[in-house]
Amino acid sequence: MNLNRLVPFLATGLLLAAAAAQGGEIYGVDPYHSEIGFRVRHFGVSNVRGNFKKYTVDLIIDEDDPTQSTVELSIDAGSIFTDHEQRDNHLRSADFLDVENHPEILFKSRKIEHLGGEEYVAEGGLTIRGVTLEIELPLILAGPLVDPLKMKRLGVEGGLTIDRRDYGVSWNRVMDHGGLFVGNEVEISISIEAARRTDEDPVTGQD
Repeated sequence: MNLNRLVPFLATGLLLAAAAAQGGEIYGVDPYHSEIGFRVRHFGVSNVRGNFKKYTVDLIIDEDDPTQSTVELSIDAGSIFTDHEQRDNHLRSADFLDVENHPEILFKSRKIEHLGGEEYVAEGGLTIRGVTLEIELPLILAGPLVDPLKMKRLGVEGGLTIDRRDYGVSWNRVMDHGGLFVGNEVEISISIEAARRTDEDPVTGQD
């Protein structure tokens, strides 16, 4: 086995071992039916929307007690995409995400609380630009269920609003009327479809 296949194989093995010890099952993201997006005010009159093209999500789900589950999210900060090359390059620069020095955005849960029905809150650390702060991430968990291909799947929807300045992302300009070029509040949305992972093969999406 070459090194390129050995690394994900070992990583998956470690996750499976952790899931077994925890009493849960690993679910990996289906990238064809998932999105991590955001929106932010522009010139105080409209919203710019974007997303991240590269990320991994590892869910260890305890079906008997979902509050014992864990969520780990790793985003390639350089994969930010707003469909405007000049703007995307600026967002990657030291004025914003500084991807050269901080290539990843991370979230790792430490506690999950059940609010009732499909509603949960994941508490944990969100790391952006090297700054880690504790957040509460509201989630809606649908499933697990068995799809027509006999794979176990689940859906996770969530979102929150952060002040980017808390993470050292503070670049801005004041316009003549006093408004800001870029809003300080960033609305983050997460929509994940995940399938149970059992081996080294990546999860693949179905139409």
